Amino acid sequence: MDLDILEFRVPVESNKTLFVWDIPPSHTEDQIYEVLFSVFSSFGPLYLLKVFPNAPPSPPGSYCLVKFFSSSHASSAQRSTYGKKLLQSSPLKVRLSSRQTPHFLSDGRPLSHARCLDLANHCLGFNGWTSDIITLKELTNEEEEGEDEVEGGGSRRRLKFGCLVQLCFPRHNVSHRGAAVLEDSFTCSGPEVLLQRRCRMQRTVRERALQNAFSAVLLILTGEGKVMVEVSQTSDQILPEQPEGLLQVNEFSWGEFAAEEEEGEDEEWNLT
Repeated sequence: MDLDILEFRVPVESNKTLFVWDIPPSHTEDQIYEVLFSVFSSFGPLYLLKVFPNAPPSPPGSYCLVKFFSSSHASSAQRSTYGKKLLQSSPLKVRLSSRQTPHFLSDGRPLSHARCLDLANHCLGFNGWTSDIITLKELTNEEEEGEDEVEGGGSRRRLKFGCLVQLCFPRHNVSHRGAAVLEDSFTCSGPEVLLQRRCRMQRTVRERALQNAFSAVLLILTGEGKVMVEVSQTSDQILPEQPEGLLQVNEFSWGEFAAEEEEGEDEEWNLT
């Protein structure tokens, strides 16, 4: 039985990336994206599909970068689409990437919160998993929270929140916990600013805790179209069953959330 393992991490391996080129300029970028997304997503969940214009001195036209979560899905898509007339009368060229990935990127980064939801819903369905907040607590140290006046009005405030969530897959009898701590220091010009910042931090720390829970989950796809769920745990991921005021967490600063999408998505590739 053929098995394929999907992780909730950014795919960086070359055997999960396809290049599509020789796309003529007779189609708009939106048209190309719509057609190619429909074609390639039929082989399996996609992490990324992006269309780029040809760089000079190449002739006018476009090429496309397609990233799968699964190497077998990418290989199957390449074999099935190479030389096919998907957008035009002339056949397209579709190849697996030959670009080597540095060894320190071989494991990939955890997926963003939105992409975790997309992948889970694609493979398991909207009723295939649930998440519950076990603890959402403000961890601000009152002794360090003192308000310092700043020039121009307002004061400096410090907020810190922790969250512990439980991720469950009821059809597979599997569950896993994830936790996170978020800290922020900002200029507070009034109670409405403090309230807005509290709400944003609570939402963000919940999302990051869920990301951490998903990062240990493995989706095992069988050749029969079935999905199995397993959890890959390491010693630093094991959390106590009943937290009593103590969370084992990953800590983040607010600056890390300025750009939620993973870096490197829009990287251009010169195929001249």
